[in-house]
Amino acid sequence: MTQELLSSLEYIEKEKGIPKEILLEALRQALISACRKTYPEREEFDIQIDSETCNIHLMAHGKEVHDMEFGRIAAQTAKQVIIQKIREAERESIYGDYSKKQGDIVSGTIHQLEKKALIVDFGKTEGILPAREQSPLDHFRLGDLIRAYVLEVKKTPRGPEIILSRAHTGLVKRLFELEVPEIHDGIVQIKAAAREAGSRTKIAVTSSDDKIDCVGSCVGIRGQRVKNIVRELGGEKIDIVRFSSDTETYIRNSMSPAEIAEIKLNRELQAAEILVEDDQLSLAIGKKGQNVRLASKLLGWRLDVRSLSQKIPLGSLDGIGEKTEAALKEAGIVSLKDIIKSTAEDLAKIPGIGPKTAEKIIMTAHRAILGKNEKEKPALKLPKEKNGEEDVKEEKSEE
Repeated sequence: MTQELLSSLEYIEKEKGIPKEILLEALRQALISACRKTYPEREEFDIQIDSETCNIHLMAHGKEVHDMEFGRIAAQTAKQVIIQKIREAERESIYGDYSKKQGDIVSGTIHQLEKKALIVDFGKTEGILPAREQSPLDHFRLGDLIRAYVLEVKKTPRGPEIILSRAHTGLVKRLFELEVPEIHDGIVQIKAAAREAGSRTKIAVTSSDDKIDCVGSCVGIRGQRVKNIVRELGGEKIDIVRFSSDTETYIRNSMSPAEIAEIKLNRELQAAEILVEDDQLSLAIGKKGQNVRLASKLLGWRLDVRSLSQKIPLGSLDGIGEKTEAALKEAGIVSLKDIIKSTAEDLAKIPGIGPKTAEKIIMTAHRAILGKNEKEKPALKLPKEKNGEEDVKEEKSEE
């Protein structure tokens, strides 16, 4: 048993990287625990293990105790400790390997189909692809090969838990890095990406070399590079956007394929009012607002899109003079839409705007919107209400 134990410990030390001293101490503690259960009547005893020969001795009051039962306990305990330590070493090795792969793409086969997750087999271990991290376009069967993004690697009592994703934006970024040599070499950089998994992705790229076209590199000859990525994502649409340090240019590129007529920037609030021709409005907004939503995520700006015919200056509304208009814009209210979303209490909190003025602004904005929707010229200047003496005097003077 001694020679067998010595060989096992040397193997674990060499192959699994666990020092023999740690293994011997773990074995000693396990034996002490086992002996306490076997010899409850013995209050004082100790276990000594020779580090060179791995001979195990049961000691009581400084003298070795020879017991046949102890020999059986020692053999059984040593086997359990060795198995446990090998398992722990393998778990640590797997955790170390996949921790390095976090943020990368791994391949495996579908091992198990569950309602809330797919179990992916990697050979030495398994990964979990939760339902929330699956793309609506994914339809896998048992045994199918799958590529997924390593989202997180966690330590658990059962071993490392590898959480995968097919919906994360990082998957698209990594696919471009693998598919486009210019990105891998650092000539073309991915500046930002925004994704709605299963539907559309916008990715902004730039080139450090003027001779290399960043968009052309990502598209590839006859679109082959981007087609490979689209195929991997099950047909998800991808817009490759040219990044620009000029915010207005970047917005125009991000809003593609829509053509922008005018852009008003509020750099302090990182908001932009985008005006387009009437026939470009639906294209700019996109299906269920997707185009402008993705562009907004790509930029990190709030984008407000409207057609030129819908543009009604705030200053033309009754109750909004130059100072009031400036106060509203300072508070981030730059359009009719912003006023409609606000309550009278919200507007009254803005310096220079009282409760009555706030109510009048909101009422006028609603009337302006109503007139616009009915394709009538909105009555932007409302007559003074006859609620008091001052209003009557003002009316007479106007007459």
